[in-house]
Amino acid sequence: MHTHWTSHAIQTLDAEAHRSADTHLIRLDLPAFPGIPLYLKDESVHPTGSLKHRLARSLFLYAICNGWLEEGRPVVEASSGSTAISEAYFARLLGLPFFAVMPRSTSRDKVAQIEFFGGHCHFIDNTDVYGAAQRLAGELGGHYMDQFTYAERATDWRGNNNIAESIFRQMQREPDPTPRWIVVPAGTGGTSATIGRYIRYRAGQHDRTQLAVVDPEHSVFYDYYHGRDPGLQLSRGSRIEGIGRPRVEPSFIPDVIDRMLRIPDASSIAALRLLEALLGRRCGGSTGTNLVGALQLMCDMNDKGERGPVVTLICDGGDRYKGSYYDSAWLDREGLHQPDELSRLEAVVRQGRWID
Repeated sequence: MHTHWTSHAIQTLDAEAHRSADTHLIRLDLPAFPGIPLYLKDESVHPTGSLKHRLARSLFLYAICNGWLEEGRPVVEASSGSTAISEAYFARLLGLPFFAVMPRSTSRDKVAQIEFFGGHCHFIDNTDVYGAAQRLAGELGGHYMDQFTYAERATDWRGNNNIAESIFRQMQREPDPTPRWIVVPAGTGGTSATIGRYIRYRAGQHDRTQLAVVDPEHSVFYDYYHGRDPGLQLSRGSRIEGIGRPRVEPSFIPDVIDRMLRIPDASSIAALRLLEALLGRRCGGSTGTNLVGALQLMCDMNDKGERGPVVTLICDGGDRYKGSYYDSAWLDREGLHQPDELSRLEAVVRQGRWID
């Protein structure tokens, strides 16, 4: 039933969207890659600090318009952190209780931000955040938001200021406005589905653009893309928070992807130091994964004499990871403190060719 609360909730979300400016598109020109500028779409400047702000707003609108949310009903989500932060923000905006189900290993800085926005954290010791979230929603009489199922359908991939439309609009006045590659990671698969569909929808305008998806260790997406076995599962989750999954998620749409790259975690971490030197700021782990994938594609283009822009994402900032990716003790425990890997990536940037 259409209620006063529903109308007020949609109006509140619409007003929040109008208060939020678009995110920046940062251009980096690396001398060893002539004619191949690198652009970074900075999603860390959203009010909740990450790419997931867009997704959370869309998920709330989708749930409200489907009649799944009503005044006072608890919202439950399975999340490794960033989506939960953004959903906690929107739940507080609408006056709804919020509960995040997440691995116990989730960054303490992320937990603090969820709690700052009034959310409650429910920790588990295995990878079944889905079942735990469903059970908790049942116990609370709440709604399980289920980002992993609904991410690809909650966002209007045809436009309406989604991330794909934003990238192409911001590129319009560049010397070469058409990206050759857009490089994104997969967590739910919602971002790659939105961008891949939009590229095809606007094929006449963007027919030279291809989509690459980067996948970290301890994730099934790369293998699923190549083998299409929907039953793939792993017993542990990704160390790069927010991306990679131990199972094939319903929102991951492989047919809109042109290429997948598997990125070692040590490379992702080393790329964070490289990016800090290039930008003068710290970013989250998934941004390091993106950068490695982008550099690999740029090297391929260099080898073939191809030119054109490569676009990737700054998914979130580094402040959330002071106790992990920027902590030497944590890196040592995980075997990810590898100075040689940073030296290798620095050489790639200097020489413009991929070094194995």
